[in-house]
Formats: sequence, structure tokens, C-alpha cells
Amino acid sequence: MIERFALEGFDVDAFVTVALAEDLGPGSDVTSNAVIPEDARFTGVMDSRDAITVAGLPLAEAFFRRLDPDVRIERLAGDGDRVAAGSELLRLNGRARALLTAERSALNTVQHLSGIATMTRQYVDAIAGTGTTLLDTRKTIPGLRVIEKYATRMGGATNHRMGLWDAAMIKDNHVAVAGSVEAAVARAVAAGITRIIVEVDRIDQIEPALAAGATHLLLDNMPPPVLRGAVALVGGRVPTEASGGVRIDTIRAIAETGVDFISVGRLTQSAPAADIGLDFTLD
Repeated sequence: MIERFALEGFDVDAFVTVALAEDLGPGSDVTSNAVIPEDARFTGVMDSRDAITVAGLPLAEAFFRRLDPDVRIERLAGDGDRVAAGSELLRLNGRARALLTAERSALNTVQHLSGIATMTRQYVDAIAGTGTTLLDTRKTIPGLRVIEKYATRMGGATNHRMGLWDAAMIKDNHVAVAGSVEAAVARAVAAGITRIIVEVDRIDQIEPALAAGATHLLLDNMPPPVLRGAVALVGGRVPTEASGGVRIDTIRAIAETGVDFISVGRLTQSAPAADIGLDFTLD
């Protein structure tokens, strides 16, 4: 029995349908249909040319199975695995036309998600032992948030807000319109919201935010010495999160200030695609 891959809030079947429709357009794979005999079969191996953290293999399988329900797939690595350059990820055997038609959609997905997972793992490794947790953000490609955040989990991060619905995050524009940090937080409290994250970029905003009812402070674009003072001032009353311009070469110093969390938008916004290929050979 084939195990179906499922992610809460993400329709795998719809994703596969839309992606294949985008590639096939109003017609078909004219190259494969013209060049490959209808009854030809291929074996193929998906492998990584670089050392990566893997993510997205079940989605790749979904593409191949959509076009060839009888394809034989041997999974040689799992999502979340760290593999060396040259590692084989999947071995396939099925109808050649179908596998060649699904190839690009499958590869694009695995390359993108493995790129995210690989960058995420680098950031997680950089703060190992500090006690700080790496968070992702909402800086995702529209329509792909669930699978991109799945990829950050495969890299060892923790998902932050999945959307606008699961917590209040009061940022500078909210404060500007509301009139003050206190007024913005008070309105969120009055609305019955229990999880209220407040972005502060100055030390003098901390006490007013806490007094008004903030349950989590996002310390924005503060250099490590300022962050350390902010963490000391908060004194564990609520979780603290550092954010803004975090890079692989700066994240360790930020974590060592004692913040509980560090959020990094570039995990989903700027991760390069992993170098993964699919090579077919005749049976």
C-alpha cells in the first residue's frame, strides 16, 4: 500500500495538478511524445550533487505517481536527512514518457525545499548549544507557505506564525496607526487575543508593552550589546525574540545574548535551490 503524504493546510493533489497543468499548458509534452516510444521504460536515479539536507521527496513521488500510477519508487533517503554530495535520493522505474514529463515539476520542488532545509540546518548548527531556538517567518512565496515551512522544520527550525490568524503581531505600522505601543497592545487584549507579540526597536518600549499585556517581545534590529540589555530588562517575564538582518556570520553572537528565539526571514526568502538531478538509463 502506498503511504500518502499529507500536510495540514496543504492540498498535495491540487498542488500536483496545478504544477503539471502549468508545465503542460493546453497540450502535452510534445518532446517526450515525439521522441520516446509509447511502451519505453526507464530506470532513473535522483541524486544530489552537493551535501544537503533533504526535503520534498514525498512531493516528488506524488508527481511521478500522478502520471504513472504503477511506477516503482525506492526511496534511498528521507526528508530531514543530511546527505553527502553524490548521494542517491530516489530510484525510479516506470513508463519513460510519464517520468520525463513529471521530471521538472518533481525536481523543482525538491530543489527548492531542500535548499530551504539546507540553509536552515546551517543556521541551526550555528547556534547549537546556546539554548536559542531558530524560527522561520511569513516571508514565503504565496501559495507555498505550508511546504516551505515544512522544509524549515526538516532543517531543524521551529515554525513561527503560520498566518495572520494564529497570533497578534504588533509592528511599527500598527503602533503608528494606534498611537502608541500601549494603545495597540491594550486593543489586542480587549479583543480577547491571548498570544500578543509586540515588536520593539527601542529599550524604552519594553516596559510599556509588558505593562499593557504583551506575551512575547520581538526585539527588532538590535545589536548584541543592546539585545543583552533588553533580555536582562525583560528578566524572563515573557519570551524574547531577536529579528532583523540576521546572517549566518552574526547569528551566534545574537544567540549568546540570551534571547529565547531568533527569527530569520531569509530561510524561505533567499535560500538557493539545491543542486539535485535526475538521470535516466534504459533498462
